[in-house]
Amino acid sequence: MFLTKQRLTTARTFAVAIVVAMGLASCATYDDEFATVNSRLDQLDSRVQSAAQSAESANQAAQQANQRLDSLEGRVQRLETAPGRVPRG
Repeated sequence: MFLTKQRLTTARTFAVAIVVAMGLASCATYDDEFATVNSRLDQLDSRVQSAAQSAESANQAAQQANQRLDSLEGRVQRLETAPGRVPRG
């Protein structure tokens, strides 16, 4: 049985429709993957911000410690250069 021109055109159209439908169906699965990737990026972003805040806190604590050391440096130098005491006894 030979296909007529009309049946051949209908078959081609049907085949193209199937290919397009399969192509669109495969693209739909990427939405879930993109959502997963975006979720992971959001988690990483929050971790980076948390780490930046921790680093800033550590930096401030280090600056305070350095200021305290600088203030103690003068006292240490005075104690080191003070004349020695005579022992009792």
